[in-house]
Amino acid sequence: LTANFKQLKKDKGDSPPWRAASLSYTGADGAPAKLPLKVRTRGIWRLKNCEMPPLRLNIAKESSKGTIFAKLDKPKLASYCRDNDDYEQYLLQEFQLYRVYSLFTPIGHKVRLAHMTYVDSASDKPVTTRYAILEEEPAELASRVGGFLIEQQGAGADDLDQPHLTLFNVFQYFIGNTDWSIPALHNVELVGKDTAVYPIAYDFDFAGAVNTRYATPDPRLSIKRVRDRLYRGYCAQPALLPPVYAKFNQEKDAIYGLYKDKLGSLLRPNIVRETLSYFDEFYQTISDQRLAKGNIQDQCLGRR
Repeated sequence: LTANFKQLKKDKGDSPPWRAASLSYTGADGAPAKLPLKVRTRGIWRLKNCEMPPLRLNIAKESSKGTIFAKLDKPKLASYCRDNDDYEQYLLQEFQLYRVYSLFTPIGHKVRLAHMTYVDSASDKPVTTRYAILEEEPAELASRVGGFLIEQQGAGADDLDQPHLTLFNVFQYFIGNTDWSIPALHNVELVGKDTAVYPIAYDFDFAGAVNTRYATPDPRLSIKRVRDRLYRGYCAQPALLPPVYAKFNQEKDAIYGLYKDKLGSLLRPNIVRETLSYFDEFYQTISDQRLAKGNIQDQCLGRR
């Protein structure tokens, strides 16, 4: 990816300008290829705190015809935060959680891992080479599942598909994520389909399963560190929880298998062990009726 990164790092605010860029890659025929595009910064925390800002790509249909990028429009690019191996591991851990989420529902962002060399166009010198995540854009996700994107804030429990909401809530608890809000659309997207509305989880770098050194829980919450799980979901009908627990048990081998395949092996062995141990704690909770009731059912929002 070639762009003026020094200029991009200065682009802040809600409406940053699009900047000229290009992607160079090896085509399906093995020949080098180059795709002109535009990029702009996005995000909140990472935009303020990271060396490499998160970006959105703008790929023109005319120039992408016949390429591997032909069906993409404005995908997100999640890059490294700091140029060192520890932060690259954080990104790979977050990528894994997207893969896990996809085992439970098609109503979630598709992601692809890219080994990306960043080249500064002003000097024509490489900045670094690190892994990055290409993430399906929200509108494309909605279209893929036959729905439409909802950008209005203020959704409550009664507005949402209840089985899917329960799955969403338990998944966030599973990965130890409290950095989200459905009413505020914070790290949550909503897709309407037929007569139902589905919440979609994304952006997991503050989750306990990733456990970045910079992640801290909201001080208003009762936990002291992100590794501590806290159920923040709306109260569900008690009958909806056992099928979700059963689904997690059904997918357990597949989840753990993701940490042993070609992509999972990009993680350090100690990180894999720590992550799976963290998941083990969740499975111990949902396998014990008393623990599940006390840690999940009795902690839900709106409980009377």
